[in-house]
Amino acid sequence: MAKPVHSMIRVRDEARSRDYYSRAFGLEPSDRFDFPDFTLIYMKDPSSPFELELTVNKDRGDKPYDIGDGYGHLAFVVEDLEAEHARHKAAGFTVTDVKTLKNGDTALATFFFATDPDGYKIEVIQRGGRFA
Repeated sequence: MAKPVHSMIRVRDEARSRDYYSRAFGLEPSDRFDFPDFTLIYMKDPSSPFELELTVNKDRGDKPYDIGDGYGHLAFVVEDLEAEHARHKAAGFTVTDVKTLKNGDTALATFFFATDPDGYKIEVIQRGGRFA
C-alpha cells in the first residue's frame, strides 16, 4: 500500500519560508540537504510523519514562481479555528474571512485560507467531521 510522505513547493527565500511555516503552522525543520543547484528543506509537525518539502532553486533569484492554475492548496486542521484566524491576522499573515462549505444543509468544513510568502494557498480547517 502507498503511504503519503511529503508535498513539495518551490520557494525563493529559505529563511522567510521556514519562518512563515514555523510561526503560522508550527512546522519544524526535520532535515535539510544542500546541493550545488538547489536546497531541500523538510518541515513537519511533531505529531505527524507527513512533511512539507521546501525546494530552493539557487539560480532563481527574486523572480516569483508561476503557481499556475493547476495548484490548489495545502491543508491543516486546527482545534480552534477562530483563535487561529485571529492569531494569523495579529501576526500580519494574509488570510481570508472564515467560511463554511455546505452540501445542502450539511456543513462539510469551516475554514479560512492563508497565503504564504510565495503566494501558495493554505486551507486552515476546523477539526471535526471528516477532518477529525
